[in-house]
Amino acid sequence: MFCIYILRSKKTLRYYVGSTQDVVNRLQEHNSGECTSTRSGIPWELVWTEDASSRSAAVHRERQIKARGIERFLKSLIGQQSG
Repeated sequence: MFCIYILRSKKTLRYYVGSTQDVVNRLQEHNSGECTSTRSGIPWELVWTEDASSRSAAVHRERQIKARGIERFLKSLIGQQSG
């Protein structure tokens, strides 16, 4: 099972979206500085996850979220929950 995830930097308040099979391990990699693209935002916190049936489905969903804008996507989720 694959997972799409969104992280929020406690330092820069920016968001990052990615996909993985092991979200706990992946979060540890982001927070240990193993990922150069997120190193400047350490520490990161997990704010959202969604399961996907395959790697291709996860990558497709990740691209959809990036194209829409991560913050806009999260705001639409909040709107769905309150409505």
